[in-house]
Amino acid sequence: MKKLLIAFCALMITHAASAQYDPSFRFGIKAGANLSNINGSNDLTLASGNNPFNFKDNDNRSLGFVGGVFFRFGKNVYIQPEFLLSQKGGKFNVYKDGVQNPDGKVDVRFSNLDVPVLFGIRVAKLFRINVGPMASLRMSSNGKIGDTFDDVTGDNSDAEFKNRLAYGYQAGVGFDFGRLSLDVRYEGNFTDIVKVKFDNATTASQFGKKSNLFQATLGLAIF
Repeated sequence: MKKLLIAFCALMITHAASAQYDPSFRFGIKAGANLSNINGSNDLTLASGNNPFNFKDNDNRSLGFVGGVFFRFGKNVYIQPEFLLSQKGGKFNVYKDGVQNPDGKVDVRFSNLDVPVLFGIRVAKLFRINVGPMASLRMSSNGKIGDTFDDVTGDNSDAEFKNRLAYGYQAGVGFDFGRLSLDVRYEGNFTDIVKVKFDNATTASQFGKKSNLFQATLGLAIF
């Protein structure tokens, strides 16, 4: 039974990677991983005179899942819209009264619905280059960002979360092996992924940060 299962899996992989598969339209599923962070300038000062967040030179990245479906229209020149569920976030230092958080860096996670629309060209039969805009809708978070803001600014900080919808871009390269594909991309934001309004901030009434990530996915064209 095990030998039959192994043989069946090998047959499916061989079929998926068939070099004869080269249509002008593809629809498929894809999944992979994100390495993301949150960065920007330290531009918030509270009434106490302290700046609670340190985002400068932030190279600590969070690992998250990404997966969804894609459509591709065209061969040598193509357009590829996608619908992806994507986990993003970042790790950063937090300070209270000038003292660093004893629990270490805060690991903030968001669950987003991403809709990139990529425009690409095929340089060779297997190699692709693509770039395009993306809309990202924040659906949920792990709650740590709200807890952290309340902790360092006080229970009466009146933090108000905004910008559930952010706009950005993706750019990268891809490789096609019949029905199988591998994509590696960089993602950046044009707008802040989140804005928080503080009543007790002095030099800045709003705190907003951008996100960026590296993404690697494997795809399988169903037809």
